Amino acid sequence: MKKIINAPAAVIEDYITGLVAATPHLARVQGLPIVVRSAASKKQDDRVALVSGGGSGHEPAHAGYVGRGMLDAAVLGPVFTSPSVDAVYAAIVASATTAGVLLIVKNYTGDRLNFGLAAEMARADGIPVEMIVVADDAALGDSSRAGRRGLTATVLVHKIAGAAAERGWSIPQIVAVVERFLAGTATMGVALGPCYLPGATTPNFTLGDTEIEWGLGIHGEAGSELGTLVPSADIAERLVETIVADRAFTLGTEVVALVNSLGGTPDLDLRILHGDVLAALSARGLRVRMTWAGPFLTSLEMPGASLTVGAVDAELLELLADDAFVAAFPRTTASLDADRELAVPAPDLFVADTDGGASSPAVAAIHRVALQVLDALIAAEGDLTDLDRQVGDGDLGTNLARGAAAVVAASARLRTQPDAARYLTAVSDIVRREVGGTSGPLYSLLLLAMAESLSGIDGAPSPAEWSAALVAGSARVRLVGGAAPGDSTMVDALHPAAESLAAATAFGPERSADAALAARAGAESTAVLTPSLGRSSYVGERAVGIPDPGAIAVALQFEAIARVLAGADGASQ
Repeated sequence: MKKIINAPAAVIEDYITGLVAATPHLARVQGLPIVVRSAASKKQDDRVALVSGGGSGHEPAHAGYVGRGMLDAAVLGPVFTSPSVDAVYAAIVASATTAGVLLIVKNYTGDRLNFGLAAEMARADGIPVEMIVVADDAALGDSSRAGRRGLTATVLVHKIAGAAAERGWSIPQIVAVVERFLAGTATMGVALGPCYLPGATTPNFTLGDTEIEWGLGIHGEAGSELGTLVPSADIAERLVETIVADRAFTLGTEVVALVNSLGGTPDLDLRILHGDVLAALSARGLRVRMTWAGPFLTSLEMPGASLTVGAVDAELLELLADDAFVAAFPRTTASLDADRELAVPAPDLFVADTDGGASSPAVAAIHRVALQVLDALIAAEGDLTDLDRQVGDGDLGTNLARGAAAVVAASARLRTQPDAARYLTAVSDIVRREVGGTSGPLYSLLLLAMAESLSGIDGAPSPAEWSAALVAGSARVRLVGGAAPGDSTMVDALHPAAESLAAATAFGPERSADAALAARAGAESTAVLTPSLGRSSYVGERAVGIPDPGAIAVALQFEAIARVLAGADGASQ
């Protein structure tokens, strides 16, 4: 596993150095793995100080939660290893106030022992110290003698306790409100793969392509059950069902929900899961009052997520809503309004895809040819995607297939367009809406320019008029897109095909075959070019030897047209 580090033995020191250097409200205890509030943001002496921490590898926890409204100090142990007793003791002394110190500890044996012994040492020095242990793991429940593991509820405890401390609450008051929250809170996680400790060459477990781990902890260990990968909605259902059963939530219970990335889950995936979690909670009659999604307590780069759900009352919601000035938690969290509008009306820009009048023979013939082109693009999705992965971002096949499917779905409306120009304009509108990236606008522009060229023609355009329209479309693509033949783009196939048709002196099925051959030759020629525009230009010389995917897609379409016309009366087409 590649990592952006200097040396495995230096990751904690280097992390602290980078975090503190970039965060004005943070400082460190000299020579020790402790992050504290800076002198300018230090808590006043009559407020309880909060100290947490544990093994590293869970970033942004816990140093990312040091600041006004949350923690006063975080103690960082080695990766997945509890910090030493002396480091915890130093953090207590460095942050202690006359109101005392509250330690927030996850339920792991090393953390409990080391924080507990440090607390005893501090009490012997006359510092009032108490300790809260977070044990929110729903996967193991109460089956383990060691008790439930401490998981992501720890972050929300930081927030609740931090807000209470800022308000001037005493240690017993803070402990009471946190214990009330923890009594109604549980967490469960799912992993799609393992993580790698810095310097390690193998993970603690491996998974097959379709395997996932249910009910794992946060230290790179395997879960409580091996399962098969299922869609996000099914993952959400399992997580929610387990937590709801574990905490015996009843209809109408007000809750908060935190969807946590384990480190390697993109926000795209996490937000999909987040939406599915909210739907699953709502389906069970639970009212979600606040919710968050993001990397809050991770396991290095592990792909996966955890869900924390906690029952709340008015007082807990107020504490969760108080401002927090930290690096890794939102400054303000607003309560959700169950009645708020989740969408606004779309602008009335497009004509609905509805059936119209009878189809004209000319438009019907155009649509028959178009369907063959669309089928060719859909069939080539995998090949175009594989080719695009070699020189671009791998989305070309998917984008073109999606656009082709949208045009097919609009067949009823397209067949009833009055003439070729308006048919092409309607297809242009669909392509512009459905095809992403650069291809969508360029194909839309090509079709629109062709429609302009054919405007005012009644009945079926002649072969010469189609040729002129394609030449106009090709020129418009070059003008707006900025590409010329030789730049290794779709123009390398489109331009020679248009030129071939324009140079034809006789019209018949063979002219479309010649255009297809010209398009294919132009597309294949891009394999020897160094791209200067388009998706392939970003990899430069590494694209040499690979034909441009956009040009290949153009060639495929001309070949589909040639196959259709080869079986028809060329003059009539």
